[in-house]
Amino acid sequence: MYPANPKILIVEDDAEISNLLALTVQESGMIPTIAAAGNVMQALLRDNDFDLIVLDVMLPGEDGLSICRRIRSEETTPIILLTALGEEVDRIVGLEVGADDYITKPFSPREVVARIRSILRRASYGLANGSMQQKMRFDGWQIDPLRRQLHDPSYARVALTTTEFDLLLGFCRNPGRVITREELLSLTHTGLAGPIERSIDVHVSRLRQKIEADPKAPILIQTVRLGGYVFTAKVEQA
Repeated sequence: MYPANPKILIVEDDAEISNLLALTVQESGMIPTIAAAGNVMQALLRDNDFDLIVLDVMLPGEDGLSICRRIRSEETTPIILLTALGEEVDRIVGLEVGADDYITKPFSPREVVARIRSILRRASYGLANGSMQQKMRFDGWQIDPLRRQLHDPSYARVALTTTEFDLLLGFCRNPGRVITREELLSLTHTGLAGPIERSIDVHVSRLRQKIEADPKAPILIQTVRLGGYVFTAKVEQA
């Protein structure tokens, strides 16, 4: 289970929206902090640990997509992008830069809280007990469901987003089997922003960039035409 009082950073320059979100988050037992711009957010991140970031795309100065890309290159804190843009291309760009979810304005504040809770549940999914939390190895890599960590063959830790980790864990638990995009969606324990096919493809593409020797000619995660994906590696308990 996620922390009893998760700390949520809301990065939004519209005071009315940020205050509404903060009030809703607080009423839901979470601890909100507001930042009106990227530089304020950066200062807060240096001095605090947050469980999740709600990040507006249209910010003064550095935009949210650039901020998301930069954060994702350094850490794995879950990110929900928030924007008035609604075209599919915008949603996909958000996923490509490493967002875990994407919500368009206008929105219900309680929908945002529901999305936050869903992502926090997924981020803490490894706290469950039992054989499903055993470490696994594939092709020299090691995945630890309990600590939600991935290590490469040199045992260097590789940062994954919440969704990327869930997808890889789903593949490792179903090696050699063709998994449809709908099944992969279910394995992540939540819906993803945008159309199912495109959203899953974007996240798989990002995962390939991290575990494949050549992401353009993937070996571990192969596409099955009209089927979905298959994880070809031999998976063993570590």
